[in-house]
Amino acid sequence: MWAVVGGYLLMFLARVTDVTLATLRMLFLVRGKRFHAAAIGLFEVSIYIIALKYVMERLDEPVSLIFYALGFATGNIVGSMIEEKVALGQVSVQVITLHQPLELAEVFRSAGYGVTVTEGYGREGVHLILNLSLPRKRLSEVQEQVRAWDPQAFMVINEVRSVYGGFCRSGRKGK
Repeated sequence: MWAVVGGYLLMFLARVTDVTLATLRMLFLVRGKRFHAAAIGLFEVSIYIIALKYVMERLDEPVSLIFYALGFATGNIVGSMIEEKVALGQVSVQVITLHQPLELAEVFRSAGYGVTVTEGYGREGVHLILNLSLPRKRLSEVQEQVRAWDPQAFMVINEVRSVYGGFCRSGRKGK
């Protein structure tokens, strides 16, 4: 009895692990880190095959399919949570505020961010657009700063595949 329950739990955990690894592998691929993705893929597929073998041997037991499916669903949740915590890569942030945009640009610059200011033409005329590129790990602090400065500010956040050149204060690298 306990061996059967243990088998189901093992299959569940194997599936959670392989789907979590699949999420991370895709993250590395999108970021252009092929070798990291390949290493993760090696473990991912090995675990997947073991879990699949276990469920295939027990196709006559609906409970095994339920545990397999629950492991898949849970793996998606766990993988996305880990992906949020790891926060690899860069993001590009555009900020439009009607509340002293040039002063906000200086606040960001003094905090070590590179800021480029451009003009945009909107429904109500010309607005300044603050363009920042930053490590994804620091996105929440920029969002908090913008909300504190102007709760009505408009922000657009995009994933950046790679960055070349530009401004980077040496003390900020890797943070």
